[in-house]
Amino acid sequence: MIVQTLIGKIASLFICIAIGFLLVRIRVLKTEDSLVLSRLSLYLVTPCMLLHSFQVDFTPEVRGGLLLATLAAFIVESVYLLLSALLRKPLRLDRVEQVSIEFSNAGNLIIPIVTAVLGPEWVVYASPYIAVQNIFLWSVGKATLCGERGIDFRRMLTNVNLLAVFAGLILCVTGLRFPAPLDDALSSIGSMMGPLAMLVIGMLIGGMDLRLFLSYRRSWLVAALRLLVLPAAALLILKFTPLYTLAANGRQLLLITLLAACAPTAVNITNMSQVFGQDARYASAVNITNTLLSALTIPLIVLLYEL
Repeated sequence: MIVQTLIGKIASLFICIAIGFLLVRIRVLKTEDSLVLSRLSLYLVTPCMLLHSFQVDFTPEVRGGLLLATLAAFIVESVYLLLSALLRKPLRLDRVEQVSIEFSNAGNLIIPIVTAVLGPEWVVYASPYIAVQNIFLWSVGKATLCGERGIDFRRMLTNVNLLAVFAGLILCVTGLRFPAPLDDALSSIGSMMGPLAMLVIGMLIGGMDLRLFLSYRRSWLVAALRLLVLPAAALLILKFTPLYTLAANGRQLLLITLLAACAPTAVNITNMSQVFGQDARYASAVNITNTLLSALTIPLIVLLYEL
């Protein structure tokens, strides 16, 4: 079931990439137009997705599950940041490569899988990983990608994505809900995150010499680290520690965390690379390689978890 759902989702994402590619090749759009879409994705679509994901009833069972999922997400992401820092010099990872192995496409790829395999009532437990990852992405990740020596906490705390995380948590704990039309609008805009990011990737590749794309041989190294090496560490933590005992249905909850942790490179890396003046074309190549290979690696990691 997971394999079929994953292949179907990846196929739909690649169709979006193909559409973006064709729009540039037939000169309906220019590659430079993708910058506007990247900004929309980073500063509108992602915050809407985060806000909507926290619109759930805060029952004792949900509270316990969210706490476990949040703790597991912090542990896994911290280990990922540590491992990438240790591997940076020996493997000569550049900025794009380092953040590409640290952050996963936990939102638009994993949420549909969780919905199809476990049911929509389990999707809320994917939110903590998305929230925690966004905190790290817009602090440590942005500093790494931009070559900043330290973290600008003032700018980090005023980032619209982190504000959306904090606002979502407050709304969840207090039980406050958006009016139905507003929540529906947030959900609709948030659901654009995957297709919009894939269009950006397709548009970037559409303006690229395909020989250049094929020349990015290190994208395979990044894929091996992102899809096998780091998920192996997550698997050991989530399977062989007593974390699962901290909440009811702990094994199922941690499976959701594992799915998020072993997903391919976050699509926002391409958007951020473009917005912040890094090599967005290379980031696109890395993302495509990761997404394609994840159809094989995610089922393998899940199988090892369930043994």
